[in-house]
Amino acid sequence: MTTLSVSGLSKEFRVGDRRMHAVSDVSFEVRQGETLGLVGESGCGKSTLGRAVMRLIEPSSGSVRVEGREIVGLSRRQLRPMRSLMQMVFQDPYSSLNPRIRVGRSLEEPLRIRGGVPARALQARVQEMAGRCGLTPEMLSRFPYELSGGQKQRVGIARALMLDPKVLVCDEAVSALDVSVRAQIINLLVDLQRSFGLAMLFISHDLHVVRHVSHRIAVMYLGRIVELGERRQIFSSPAHPYTRALLRSTLNADPAMAQRMRAPVQGELPSPFDPPSGCAFHPRCPHARPVCSESPPALQRLPGGQMAACHFAQEVQTAPLAQGTSVQA
Repeated sequence: MTTLSVSGLSKEFRVGDRRMHAVSDVSFEVRQGETLGLVGESGCGKSTLGRAVMRLIEPSSGSVRVEGREIVGLSRRQLRPMRSLMQMVFQDPYSSLNPRIRVGRSLEEPLRIRGGVPARALQARVQEMAGRCGLTPEMLSRFPYELSGGQKQRVGIARALMLDPKVLVCDEAVSALDVSVRAQIINLLVDLQRSFGLAMLFISHDLHVVRHVSHRIAVMYLGRIVELGERRQIFSSPAHPYTRALLRSTLNADPAMAQRMRAPVQGELPSPFDPPSGCAFHPRCPHARPVCSESPPALQRLPGGQMAACHFAQEVQTAPLAQGTSVQA
């Protein structure tokens, strides 16, 4: 069952008399009990996409449906009952919590705003979600500044789940945490996603993390999804040159691969105010040909089921992964 459906979503910003296409014609689906990882370089539009999906910023065009119900175009009043179906976990756990409110009260707040929950049931729900997220009863009486970064992120996750959402958007939810804590929070999110059958959109620049949590992976470059497929497909037979470059950057940590992966990608990241014609990646692509600068490739489905926006996707897919260049993710 498809829980989250995004179709043709775009977000444009105006800066003076210039336009920046932060997100361009993005489409994907996330099924119940599935995690879709969204990965790409910093500045590619991942977080903007997540906020547009959540209606924290207004999309310029496109559709977002949650359990078949359209949310784009709804007024604030119409959107309010839909908020309980969609929740977000932010990158900075401290800035997402009110420093003047104790943890227990912060967890109560979503249900208090929605209303209609008896005090006893409210407290029971707080205790349940706190326990599921690894928060002790003593922590509920503390203020956010008295907690570690990992504990604050656990509070943010617990609060997001208080309303029993169907969709959970995690925007770089572990990138601000110490490495020692990161694995604990990742495992917590995986466990909660399975337990509650959440449709989760997991946004990260870290392919190692995305590989661990995701069932499918979407790769984003300059506001567009350039590849989408099952985790196994993306890591074993990537069909877009940019995806392959990201993988090589990730594999640089492996000594066995390091010798073959040293060359950086050629060229600079294009400006979103003035993207290249045709395929946006063509100035940096080792497979580029004249057609790449003339015609933007559509996201096409390949025989194995994955999708790639490349004129030569099948050729790229069969090339050795060690061939070419790398991009820092």
